Amino acid sequence: MGDAEQTGINPTEIDAHEFERLVTHELDELPDDMVDGLENIVFVTEDRPEDGSLDLLGLYDGTALTDRGNYGFGELPDRIILYREPLLAACDTLGELKDQIHVTLVHEIAHFYGINDEQLHELGWA
Repeated sequence: MGDAEQTGINPTEIDAHEFERLVTHELDELPDDMVDGLENIVFVTEDRPEDGSLDLLGLYDGTALTDRGNYGFGELPDRIILYREPLLAACDTLGELKDQIHVTLVHEIAHFYGINDEQLHELGWA
């Protein structure tokens, strides 16, 4: 009974609708200069990645701004996906969850701007 292992937030406590509301709120809290340059991109929430794992918190699915070239002629929007169950499993409190959603959004938006994981580590964001 004295198990100190983190258990995370129970997914039944924060359903998909509430999670989406939290993501929208954290997105609204990001600095304008970070979000003003976002174009042809949508933010979505899903319960889990396709492989069903809890290892991935978020994903940028698209072509980075630095790699676009002649981009912009009818392409489907890029997507930034936040995964509800992995984020809940990584956090023990609502405050931690909000912070982790914020960090995950910044991380995936950075990928949109062409910033890779190594650069994110150097900047202290990964």
